[in-house]
Amino acid sequence: MNNKQLIVLVALCMGFVTTHYAQHKTFDIVNGFGVYGGITKYDIITDNFETQRSDGWMGGMSATVDIPHRWYNVSYSIQLSENNVDIFGRPEGISLSDQPIEYKIFTAQVALLAHIKLVGSNVTLDAGPMIQYNSEMELTNEDQSNYILTNYDNLRAEEIQDISKFNINAAVGITAGFDSFKIKGQYIHGLTNTLNKLNDKGLDTSGSSTTKFKGNQSMMAFTVMFTF
Repeated sequence: MNNKQLIVLVALCMGFVTTHYAQHKTFDIVNGFGVYGGITKYDIITDNFETQRSDGWMGGMSATVDIPHRWYNVSYSIQLSENNVDIFGRPEGISLSDQPIEYKIFTAQVALLAHIKLVGSNVTLDAGPMIQYNSEMELTNEDQSNYILTNYDNLRAEEIQDISKFNINAAVGITAGFDSFKIKGQYIHGLTNTLNKLNDKGLDTSGSSTTKFKGNQSMMAFTVMFTF
C-alpha cells in the first residue's frame, strides 16, 4: 500500500474542512463539524470469484451546512476505512474443499452528500457521490499466497492483489439523532470496475468461463457521530 499517497490525499481534504456561521437573509446558515467512527461490512460483487462479506472499521470527519428554511442539508466528508473480504481458494495440489482467503483493503473516501429532511434535521435520508483512493488487496495470511482461486486452474491468491486504485462510488443512507449525537447507516456501491487493473496483467484465466475481470465494491457502514 502506498501510504504516502493516502496521507497526502487526507491532508489535502482536511484543509477544506472549516466551521463557521453565515447569514442568508433572515435565516442562520450553520456550518457544523462532526467526527464519526464505526464498523464496515465489505464485499466485491463479481462473477470471477467466490467472495464473502467481512468486517472492518471506519472513521471520518464531516462538515455539514444546516439550512433551516430548506428541505435538505448538505455535507462534505472525508473518511478512512480498513475493510476485509474473503475470496475462496484451495491449497495447490491438494483436493480439499475451498477455504476463505482474507484480503485487507485500506480506503480513503471523499463524499458530497445531500441530506433530505424527514423529521427536521433529526432524521435525514442521505445520498450523493463519492471519490475513493484505495490500497491494493493485501493478503492477511501470506501462507495462503499460493492458493489457487476458486473457478480457476492456475490463478493464485497473490496475483490479484494489485486492483484499481481510484474508484467512484454512490452512497445512500439514513442519519438519526440530535444536534450533538447521531447514528448513521450507509450503503456504498462502486460504480467503477475495481478489478479492471487485473485485465492488463495477462493473468492465467484457464478454467474460468470468462477471461475478463469485473467487480464492484459493496460496503455497508454503521457509525456514530459527535457534532460540534
